[in-house]
Amino acid sequence: MKLFICALFCANTLVCVGQGVKKFNDTTYLQPIEVTAIRANEKAPFAKTDLSKKEIAKNNLGQDLPFLLNQTPSAVINADAGNGVGYTGIRIRGTDATRINVTLNGIPYNDAESQGAFFVDLPDISSSANSIQIQRGVGTSSNGAGAFGATINLATNEIDDSMYTEFNNSYGSYNTIKNTIRFGSGIIGKHFTIEGRLSRINSNGYIDRAASRLQSFYFSTAWLNKKTSLRLNIFSGKEKTYQAWNGIPEAKLKGDDAGLLAHYQNNLGSVYITRADSVNLFTAGNRTYNLALYNNETDNYTQTHYQLFYNHQFSAYWKANAAVFLTKGAGYYEQYKTGENLSAYGLPDYNDGGNIITQTDLVRQLWLDNNFYGTIFSIQHKKKNTELIIGGGWNKYDGKHFGEITRAKIQPAIPLNFRWYNLNASKQDISIYSKWTEQLGNHWQSFIDVQFRNVQYHINGFADNPTLKIDKRYSFLNPKIGLTYTTKNWQAYGSYALAAKEPNRGDFEAGQTSQPKTEKLNDFELGIERKSNNYSLGANIYFMKYNNQLVLVGNINDVGAYTRTNIPKSYRLGIELQGKTKIAKWINWAANISLSENRIKNYTDLVDDFDNGGTKAFYYKKTAIAFSPSLVAGSALNFIPVKNVEISFLSKYVGRQYLDNTAQKSRSLKAYFVQDIRLAYALECKFIKETSLVVQLNNVFNKKYEANGYTYSYIYGKLITENFYFPMATFNCMIGLNVRL
Repeated sequence: MKLFICALFCANTLVCVGQGVKKFNDTTYLQPIEVTAIRANEKAPFAKTDLSKKEIAKNNLGQDLPFLLNQTPSAVINADAGNGVGYTGIRIRGTDATRINVTLNGIPYNDAESQGAFFVDLPDISSSANSIQIQRGVGTSSNGAGAFGATINLATNEIDDSMYTEFNNSYGSYNTIKNTIRFGSGIIGKHFTIEGRLSRINSNGYIDRAASRLQSFYFSTAWLNKKTSLRLNIFSGKEKTYQAWNGIPEAKLKGDDAGLLAHYQNNLGSVYITRADSVNLFTAGNRTYNLALYNNETDNYTQTHYQLFYNHQFSAYWKANAAVFLTKGAGYYEQYKTGENLSAYGLPDYNDGGNIITQTDLVRQLWLDNNFYGTIFSIQHKKKNTELIIGGGWNKYDGKHFGEITRAKIQPAIPLNFRWYNLNASKQDISIYSKWTEQLGNHWQSFIDVQFRNVQYHINGFADNPTLKIDKRYSFLNPKIGLTYTTKNWQAYGSYALAAKEPNRGDFEAGQTSQPKTEKLNDFELGIERKSNNYSLGANIYFMKYNNQLVLVGNINDVGAYTRTNIPKSYRLGIELQGKTKIAKWINWAANISLSENRIKNYTDLVDDFDNGGTKAFYYKKTAIAFSPSLVAGSALNFIPVKNVEISFLSKYVGRQYLDNTAQKSRSLKAYFVQDIRLAYALECKFIKETSLVVQLNNVFNKKYEANGYTYSYIYGKLITENFYFPMATFNCMIGLNVRL
């Protein structure tokens, strides 16, 4: 009866669990082949961080994946809603998700067009992850989008050889709730295994009306023997998030409410102001302000993944894998627009009984409907001192972009569900790589990696520029070479990697006469580390030299995406230090610090000149790259005062970040230090495998800070700069109860 009550309380769901099964002793597939093909091994000459399932689970109380990676070196995270649920972002070494290669079991995850990684589309994927590896810099060759800042590889295909049922539930500030049910069959009849997960995450968000309603499931089944495995994964995420990407005007944070109230009331229109308390929303709580008041200003998207893997070991020295995949995505962003010109939608002026109407208020939906499909493969040979991996993949993206007007103030002027644009895009990506590792004597190991990548990109116009057609083809050769030296507890390495990549969809929209160029990166890495039973220390020095780097210029477009421009010469020079130590049986400490210089040479900032027309140029001989703090540090101090109890003090410091490339303090995010506390208690129960209670206290010092923002400058009588910020939540907490049967 106690067991039933506990399970019912934790998940509000009754799950029947059968008898356990004999453990599966063959560990051949505990590290799947598709993962080893693209991950850096222990001696690889690259900066990397590996997170185990246990480390992932520690912080998994409902926040998005970037927040679980917050303590890794050089990582800076942010969230539109302020509390880590909904749309979130991560930058590593100052580079955003459009240059971070993300794979799920070796299969590309980055959006083919924007090249970003939207983890909100896979809510609670962390609960299904067995391990995560982050490679900083170019790293080894991977599948999919080119890596200019890092690679993040998630693995879910490892075998859990015993039957289990697991309930993970948490609740906290801003009415944030997470319910997860997981189950696994273990090995059935020595050959079969089944795993599944069902998740729900809801949150009202720290920012006003920045609510998230997220649902997901994960299902995996596999057949395997000592030499062969066949696995099918089907997983899906559905998200509905209220629009919070406009940020908060700087004047709002400083308390200039009167001017803002008059401005927005004059420009929003009566349809936007629909709630009795709407005026109060302008004046209450500067830090949680949200311009969007239309009650369905939401992003709605469903993404479903189908993955089929075949692995085979031919002999003690040869093994291979192949996989096919399909990712289906469809959804829309609904927004309210005031005073829209009918001509902008290809519609004639409306004659209302002799009164000619040229504008109307309307509600519209911007749709995406896409398929991303392809295959990956690898052949791996390992014998004595030699390891050779040949792999690659082919993928194709077919995307539909269309917009529909669902209703309007002057509805007779617009046909029902009128579609004013309907544009297609396609992208094909073919790559092949070869990695050769050779052990040279007792201490030295060489690494050579060469990748060839061919990209074909076709865009049949844009919503705001339907006549702009893009038809581009790119071929890239990306070599990498490195050397590692090991002796006793020491390891040192050096490597060089060349990376090149194509622009994304938003870059092409700059116009026919100002099309973006491809980027190239020369990445030099030099590292040393020492490991012992009680401590480990590591240092990595990097120099990343760019040609035609696409850098953020500070402002965003209509759907919250940052705009970029090519910079001929720029670089990042830094050092990453990290260490762990077991001070005593009851205390241990892990910390990292990243120091860097991120600079652009000969930068010209163009500012709109509304007085004289055109733009005015401001020249900078050497300036800082936007969103690239010179200091990032993290610390995790863990105490174990009594058995089964752990108290962790989690600290994060991020230095000043500039919103554009002018290095002006007036256009920047101030440095911030945030302290979290996590309390974990492992309960002992005779009839339950694992039970834990976790309490997470975030931002315990109630720090008011902003982790992201954007800026826009123009000349209107004088130079005017408008800054917008995304404040993070002040003190908040989560409590979680996890039960594994």
